[in-house]
Amino acid sequence: MLVGSQTWEFKRPPTILSTGTVGGPFEAKGQLTAYFDQLYDDIRCGQKTFEQANQIMLETACNLAINKSDIPKEQVQFLIAGDLTNQMTPTNFAASTLQIPFIGTFNACATSMESLALAANLIDSGAASSILTGASSHNAAAERQFRYPTEYGAQKPDSAQWTVTGAGVGLISNTGNGPKITSATLGKVIDMNMTDPFNMGGAMAPAAMDTITIHLKDRGIDASYYDAIITGDLAKVGRSILLDLAKEQNITLREDTLLDCGLMIYKDDQKVFAGGSGAGCSAVVTYGYVINQLKQKKWNRLLIVATGALLSPLSVQQKQSIPCIAHAVSIENEVKS
Repeated sequence: MLVGSQTWEFKRPPTILSTGTVGGPFEAKGQLTAYFDQLYDDIRCGQKTFEQANQIMLETACNLAINKSDIPKEQVQFLIAGDLTNQMTPTNFAASTLQIPFIGTFNACATSMESLALAANLIDSGAASSILTGASSHNAAAERQFRYPTEYGAQKPDSAQWTVTGAGVGLISNTGNGPKITSATLGKVIDMNMTDPFNMGGAMAPAAMDTITIHLKDRGIDASYYDAIITGDLAKVGRSILLDLAKEQNITLREDTLLDCGLMIYKDDQKVFAGGSGAGCSAVVTYGYVINQLKQKKWNRLLIVATGALLSPLSVQQKQSIPCIAHAVSIENEVKS
């Protein structure tokens, strides 16, 4: 199953059987409204705190994915998921409510593809037959943990990004119809000694380039094999840097097929600085819009490259750099022979 140095190619590609996507009121005003299963008009989702709202969104997304499938909840072997908030407490509490054996994952905004890669590996190996996997985030919870509470009205530079309030989940199975997970490349931590927490796109772009380069080499393909390569979430700054890095390495990444979840989710008139971010960003875009396009055969081969800035309040306070990572998962309708 291991090809090259860092890539799993799945001999029995698991199926994305069903999905569940949930968003907040700001996401309800974005470009991908039609691809959410449920949108809350209250940023607290009827809960007392933002963190509890995050928990409810993930629970709701999981139940939506289960209800849209023919698999009873009791037959789901594992939940693999994570979020951005202190030790993933929203996901931990959601797992307690769902009562599905739980594997917690954290790679910041790369958590969605980290979790999907692990789920596909377990299913392909025969260790499980059905797994719920996904990621979530909440704008207000992330702001007061990593930056400043929104009530402070702190000013931000144009390179900053807007954390998505949302949860995206996929039910992955060894049977059934739907897009197939054909491979996954697990990235290395890349640290360019950048220290600005308001320029995460710039910090993460080299990690994305490293993972894409290795993925293409390991699979013996070039970027044109895919209908699109979708990053999450480099936004305007990081995407521009990624294109420059690709040119330096003589890898052709076409501007019209290099997309970014952080640039897809919101409208141009929404004030999100460089674009969206957050563990929930690539999760809701992938399990909502992207899977829809695959099912409609508008795309047949995609590479999703989720990027994560592995900083913490502690590392920022200690004036450390921002190590970054990117994980890539290929999702295809037509399996490579």
